[in-house]
Amino acid sequence: MGIRSRVRSLFKGPEEFDLTSGGIGKPLFFLSMPIVITNLFQTAYNLADTFWLGQYSTDALAAISFAFPMVFLLISLGMGISVAGSVLVAQFTGAGEEREAEYAASQTVTFAVIVSFGLGIVGYLGVDTFLSLMGASEDVLPMATSYMEVISLGLLFMFGFFVFVALMRGYGDTITPMLVMFGSVVLNIIIDPFLIFGWTVVENAPLVGTISFPELGIEGAAIATVFSRALALVVGLAIMFRGNRGVQIHLRDMAPDLSYLRRLVRIGLPASIEGTGRALSMNLLLVIVAMFPDTVVAAYGIGTRVFSVVFLPAIAVARGVETMTGQNMGADRPDRAAKAAGLAATVLFGVLSLAGVLVWFTAAPIADLFTTDPEVVEITTQFLRYVALSFGFIGIMRAYTGSFRGAGKTLTAAAISVLMLGVIRFPIAWFAAVPFGETGIWISFAVSNVAGAIIAYGWYRRGTWRDSDLTETKVDIDEAGIEMSADGD
Repeated sequence: MGIRSRVRSLFKGPEEFDLTSGGIGKPLFFLSMPIVITNLFQTAYNLADTFWLGQYSTDALAAISFAFPMVFLLISLGMGISVAGSVLVAQFTGAGEEREAEYAASQTVTFAVIVSFGLGIVGYLGVDTFLSLMGASEDVLPMATSYMEVISLGLLFMFGFFVFVALMRGYGDTITPMLVMFGSVVLNIIIDPFLIFGWTVVENAPLVGTISFPELGIEGAAIATVFSRALALVVGLAIMFRGNRGVQIHLRDMAPDLSYLRRLVRIGLPASIEGTGRALSMNLLLVIVAMFPDTVVAAYGIGTRVFSVVFLPAIAVARGVETMTGQNMGADRPDRAAKAAGLAATVLFGVLSLAGVLVWFTAAPIADLFTTDPEVVEITTQFLRYVALSFGFIGIMRAYTGSFRGAGKTLTAAAISVLMLGVIRFPIAWFAAVPFGETGIWISFAVSNVAGAIIAYGWYRRGTWRDSDLTETKVDIDEAGIEMSADGD
């Protein structure tokens, strides 16, 4: 109880503030700050693997540089389910329709299980072919394949936890997922080195034998991640079934409802396209990176992991804006949603620009944390410095695309992402890599970050996001069950 009371003194739950009235800054802060920490914990999974495998071997570090984009691709293909569930829960909560929010959450969990199970099978069967197409070298391919086979088999647990986080966020509770994630990350960090390097203890007592963990290398890192995420999902499901924190789910609402699936697809498919576009961009860039030595591939992996940490505030605040927009659109308060997006864009630009300056000056020490190879450190330093001063523009883009998603305009958010990554970043990297080497790839990141912010801001200024089609969605509930109806369906 003492720990819980201290946490509650630092963060406020959804029962302590109203997202649809009063000031904007404080509720957005209290909504977003736990998401920052939750995402920091999420990134700690990747950073722990990157750190320990960097000590294990350069080839292992290069292997996860290939594996992480494939993990992102698999999760992105199904992420529309979680985004749609979060948006629907937010809008129904903002409209004061708690029972409808519970049904939306229950159906989201059902279809998330089905989708993640299917994607896991596809990932397991296609991992070797996929990584070969990405250009993994003969030294790296076996390790990357071993890692991805384990992750694919455990995709249900990884994706399921993302859905738990999204549904709780839609309700306005970002503290509970943060606490669950904390426990999961601590477990992962503890068991990671034992499974990667192995560990043996020989007792002196004559009746006690040898206690040991086998040296599993990169496969051990994958097992640690899946195991800790599985425990987190079990805890998350228990919380939602109890319903004493955040949105509640019910077994009676979890029978697959195909009419509701159509609604989830209509809202979520563009979000999946957006996420998949980001994942494909990462993988296509990796094809270009793979044309260079493994030291460049390793540097690319380190750099993208560092970016994932730096961009945590942008991602978190964007999710906060998504929830605030969803609840305010449900409460028919679009002007308040617009103010939240504008405030978020301004603050993120300033914070991330300062972070970029800091990274520019400390690029070499940062790179040195992840590898003992001096050549990898040098290349990573160059990568970080080329991109660092464009960090603030990522904040602008994320804030406005988060508002688009909260209003149900997930197709618009997807279009902005595709333009930034597929039409700007990848072509620049492809053509610039020939005359400038890997520097051309680093340049493509900086240019696309600036362009993405300009596109998102210009599109948002048009005001088309205000016409949310989700406000037309209605769930009619009676004592016998649930009957779905929607204008235009």
